[in-house]
Amino acid sequence: MKSKVDLLASYWTISCGLPHTDKEYSPFDFRDRVESAARAGFTGFGIWHADLEHVLRKRTLSEMKQILDDNGIKYLELEFLTDWFLDGERKRQSDICKRMLLDAAEVLQAHHVKVGDFYQQTTPMPRLIEAFATLCAEAAEHGTRVGFELMPFAMIQTLEDSLKLVKGASASNGGICFDTWHIVKLKIPYDELRRIPSQYIISVELNDGTFECPWSLHEETVNHRRLCGKGEFDVKGFIVAIQDAGYRGPWGIEVLSQELRKWPLERLTAQAFETTMGQFHAVLEELENTSGS
Repeated sequence: MKSKVDLLASYWTISCGLPHTDKEYSPFDFRDRVESAARAGFTGFGIWHADLEHVLRKRTLSEMKQILDDNGIKYLELEFLTDWFLDGERKRQSDICKRMLLDAAEVLQAHHVKVGDFYQQTTPMPRLIEAFATLCAEAAEHGTRVGFELMPFAMIQTLEDSLKLVKGASASNGGICFDTWHIVKLKIPYDELRRIPSQYIISVELNDGTFECPWSLHEETVNHRRLCGKGEFDVKGFIVAIQDAGYRGPWGIEVLSQELRKWPLERLTAQAFETTMGQFHAVLEELENTSGS
């Protein structure tokens, strides 16, 4: 494991926004969030499209970039684009969001833009490949990368199909976003992650949770995730598998939790950083013990 781990404060973890409502934007000021994340130790930061639109009502992209730079933020994640592979009105609305995200990606020098689907929209693979290739080409013109997030809610829900998508698009700036939560819920063995060519890993997000719950998968996903080390997932094993695949980028921490939305900002950023970094320390300790035995 590399000695310096860069952690990214994913949007939903510290924003207290309400997913899939008209209040997805954060009630915390953008500067306050960035400064709090930096104080906690984060070198990466995430922004959701609805929050970006909300922030831009008061600040310019240049002002946002200055705030990020002043606080040592090296990695920026922008999300989330849906309906990019459709036609009609939904595609028209998607294009509006796409322009906003790509314009922001260029000025803010985003590490990547995350895309996907929440509606299990059945679409032929050739159409998906063509649309993803087009999206990656547009993103390249703005100097950023595109990550398709593999999840149970998307139009493709397997590692095999996700690799078909990005390999078929054959875009050097296109790949997959891997989230511990979705990998566990999709029951994808960690050993399969080890075999992924590193060029296809755009970003990685960590979190914890339980294997069984009394809620629907949607309810569990948006309200009951846990900070790393607070659940049943093998977060350390996930980290090692992704590292074995050759990933060397920043690690996001994405915890959508109704409990955490009650916390003050400083507690959110501090606990998110400390619990996540604790997993890396544990991995390093295990490696040292193994090599010394």
